[in-house]
Amino acid sequence: MARAPLLQLSDISLTFGGDPVFDDLSLVVQPGDRVALVGRNGSGKSTLLKVMAGLVEPDTGTRVVPPGLSVGYMEQDPDMAGFATLGDFAAAGLEPGEAWRVEAVAEGLKVRLDQAPDLASGGERRRAALARLMAEAPDLMLLDEPTNHLDIQAIRWLEHELSQTKAGFVLISHDRAFLSALTRATLWIDRGQVRRQERGFARFEEWRDKVWEEEDQQRHKMDRKIKAEARWAVEGISARRKRNMGRVRALQDLRAERAAMIRRQGTAAMALEDGPKSGKKVIEAEGLTKAYDGKAIVKGFDLTVQRGDRVAFVGPNGVGKTSLIKMLLGEVEPDAGTVKHGTNLSVAVFDQARAQLDPDMSLWDSLTGDPSMRVSGKADQVMVRGQPKHVVGYLKEFLFDEAQARAPVRALSGGEKARLLLAKLMAQESNLLVLDEPTNDLDIETLDLLQDILGDYAGTVLLVSHDRDFIDRVATTTVAMEGDGRAVLYAGGWSDYQAQRGEDRAPAPVEKPRRKAGKPASPAPRKPVGLSFTEKHRLEELPGVIERLEAEIGKLEDLLSDPELFTREPVKFKKATEALAERQEKLSAAEDEWLSLEEKAQSD
Repeated sequence: MARAPLLQLSDISLTFGGDPVFDDLSLVVQPGDRVALVGRNGSGKSTLLKVMAGLVEPDTGTRVVPPGLSVGYMEQDPDMAGFATLGDFAAAGLEPGEAWRVEAVAEGLKVRLDQAPDLASGGERRRAALARLMAEAPDLMLLDEPTNHLDIQAIRWLEHELSQTKAGFVLISHDRAFLSALTRATLWIDRGQVRRQERGFARFEEWRDKVWEEEDQQRHKMDRKIKAEARWAVEGISARRKRNMGRVRALQDLRAERAAMIRRQGTAAMALEDGPKSGKKVIEAEGLTKAYDGKAIVKGFDLTVQRGDRVAFVGPNGVGKTSLIKMLLGEVEPDAGTVKHGTNLSVAVFDQARAQLDPDMSLWDSLTGDPSMRVSGKADQVMVRGQPKHVVGYLKEFLFDEAQARAPVRALSGGEKARLLLAKLMAQESNLLVLDEPTNDLDIETLDLLQDILGDYAGTVLLVSHDRDFIDRVATTTVAMEGDGRAVLYAGGWSDYQAQRGEDRAPAPVEKPRRKAGKPASPAPRKPVGLSFTEKHRLEELPGVIERLEAEIGKLEDLLSDPELFTREPVKFKKATEALAERQEKLSAAEDEWLSLEEKAQSD
């Protein structure tokens, strides 16, 4: 006998002041469903989850939860007013004899139950909200970004718990590895329409691209038909007025239908401008030792970072990843050891705490008030990679509309705050980029774009992240900080680190022997292996990189073929000449890299 659905929404419509968020939305969540809820930032994912939870009342439509079934909701910013501790909040609603449930979950999530809510960080408050939901064990769990601010160890614990639960769940997350491992169906919000596919997130991008391709084909066919009908109308309407007014009306209907099509939101126009080239050796650290209150951060740590390296730092929250990076940047003095910087460094930092954003300032003032972006005498312009731009125009490049320019930063969603911080970061020229948890709250399309930009960036990247998929796609070296001052180097990204660690259960501490970036800790020599995850991904993307470089070289050569360019615009001629030489160098390196990886793949 079929079981009743856990939740049913019928003919839901909802509008917030402008265009509808949803219109005639209907969906059903069945027992045992494991659903990824995906969509662009601002598409309405969190709003839909609140409608499903019964916290937001739609304009029209009905929400039905069968009697006896419970729905639990984990929100991003829980209200903890009236609770003395995080533990009191997490245990609210449970029977006195069920408090052990909260303690069990808190251990896995590393929640300090005795912490006062007003002294807790946003991440600690969110973990308490997650502990509360998991302890309640409802029939349907609605989780809004549960992995934000969790370290990889806690994410894997949560992943295991959700994989074992009999409850249904709907899950919003930016963590692709987490979604791919857990979900068996996907709800996709796109321009107010909600589509469902009975496949998990691992097949989402393939599905999305197919839908968009079919949509583009339909739009193209309609454009061609409108053009043909319009030509007929212009050439012969006076001679056929009486017989063909129906055809004219049909043309008007076609145009109205075409106008009603909602265009897809573009991706943010993000770009990183390489600053002056740094020296080949960017950072050299020898024998770094640091402890706080008797707790060792690193002991005898050695690291050499070369120009172009992408070094990821992974480990549990509180292990000292950010402290280590500050030591490498010279912002924190080690207790012992030395740090030497290469020449000509220009550093840009993405701060996970977003301290660069004042919540009371408007987006406009956040940009124009930044000394590094201020244009002298121009209150409405900002300096972007050496060129002045109108502040609203620059905000639009990062998908903010004009109405948001004067709104306070506090009104932004988490993803929008991340985009604003990226806008500030990418206005600078740099050759050393420090990214501390850059992926939190970003949608899939923006993550893909950020990854591509980092792939093309000629400078060096230091990355702190708990996003395993992003680390795999970006990092060339991983520094695993395992506690007690142990920091071990591994070649490649997260999956490579896990594979190497699986064969090396007890890696030697870094201090003996000393190693450099790109020379991983290894046990006895092993048989050669084929391409790593990172190398396979790089081999797949290199043809596109080569094609793009060839196209850019062609454009630059066309520009420089103008014999009068040097005398007419000497600055433009100089920049184009330098850009051509740089891209030719990148093309040669990309071709060599492709040949090397292809040879390695063939010998696999």
